[in-house]
Amino acid sequence: MRVVIADDERPARAFLAATLRALEGVELVGEATGGAEAVTLIERTHPDLALLDLQMPEVDGLAVVRLLRRDRLPLVAFVTAYDEYAVQAFELSAIDYLLKPVEPARLRETVARAAARLAGVDTRAVEVDRLRAAVVAYDRGAPPAEYLRRIPVRRRDDTIILPTEQIVAIIADGELLHLTTGTGERHTITYRLKDLELKLDPSRFVRLSRGAIVNIDAVTRVSPMPGGTYVVTLTNKLQVPVSRGRARTLRDGLLRL
Repeated sequence: MRVVIADDERPARAFLAATLRALEGVELVGEATGGAEAVTLIERTHPDLALLDLQMPEVDGLAVVRLLRRDRLPLVAFVTAYDEYAVQAFELSAIDYLLKPVEPARLRETVARAAARLAGVDTRAVEVDRLRAAVVAYDRGAPPAEYLRRIPVRRRDDTIILPTEQIVAIIADGELLHLTTGTGERHTITYRLKDLELKLDPSRFVRLSRGAIVNIDAVTRVSPMPGGTYVVTLTNKLQVPVSRGRARTLRDGLLRL
């Protein structure tokens, strides 16, 4: 069984690596110090099992699952230092969770469970679909512990960490979201606008229409239009129409002293 480890804590990685190397039939094919590195490592090495720390900075274990291409997603076991995440791990259809500090016997159980899943006939695609669907469902239903400060974005084989403060507009195109920065850079992610809106600080970002969210600090001009609506001009010269239903929110939030 080919396994990768992703954990930002060096002692935790070292312990997991040493324990895995002692197991018969297990090959440790790589270690990652963070989520972005884990995505690249997994897509390059095609492991059967990934041990992902849930609480990694920038790109955590859940974000790794979101960023991975479907055909590259292995079986996943989450590693966490916090017991409340154990229930989340099972809700997310991970094959297992490991509570830090990890006991060798417990890790052997996880590997055995993964081996049993892999031995099943045509189960890999089902496992992948369940895990990805569960991560999406969790994202939609769980309130953020804190508002997003950075968004991981795939760019070919790289993962770009985009600070939310650099985003001036988020425009929806079906299931795709186009993120535009103040310098005119454009990034695309697969996400639903209403789900991302819940993760953004409402004191910094405002919904202008069914398909657009803008950074309040990036608004330089508000121009009235016929019918009681507006067009907002941003610092990068992008113009975003305001729907009639959102016009009152704009007036109350931006156009009053």
